[in-house]
Amino acid sequence: MGCNPVAIADVVSAARREGRTVLTEVESKEFIQASGIPLVQARLATSQREAVALAGEMGFPVALKIVSPEIIHKSDVGGVKLGLKSQAEVRRAYSEIVSAARVSNPAAHILGVSVQAMATPGVEVILGMTPDPQFGPVLMFGLGGVMVEVLKDVAFRLVPLNRYDARQMVRE
Repeated sequence: MGCNPVAIADVVSAARREGRTVLTEVESKEFIQASGIPLVQARLATSQREAVALAGEMGFPVALKIVSPEIIHKSDVGGVKLGLKSQAEVRRAYSEIVSAARVSNPAAHILGVSVQAMATPGVEVILGMTPDPQFGPVLMFGLGGVMVEVLKDVAFRLVPLNRYDARQMVRE
């Protein structure tokens, strides 16, 4: 799997056209995959029916996550459901997620729900990038999940980085 600069540029351009500086989770995964890094399969569903169909195509179990540029911490708003094993569970989860997101943030533009193949058990990580006015693009990598803000177990590096730098970030 190689790097696809055109696909990367397309993802970033789409967000910029909408005046956004933060990618949604779906866009972030498209960016990462276009960079040549494999991820679990994830697709955007814009309706309950589409979520059920995508889950059927992927195979159960699946995870559903709210997709909105205004909702960064999905778990905090009830926007994540894991280990869904049937069409009925997906249908119910879709409704619950969208409803919870609307209650939590009525002004949020909800694009839909990400339907994802369940990842094998492991360590949840966070990956982010931001421009620094003095140094340029800075990459963040660290322990992810619901406690990311509390633990702050992350490492930063200037990009581009080499394999050694990437390994050091993981070790830190």
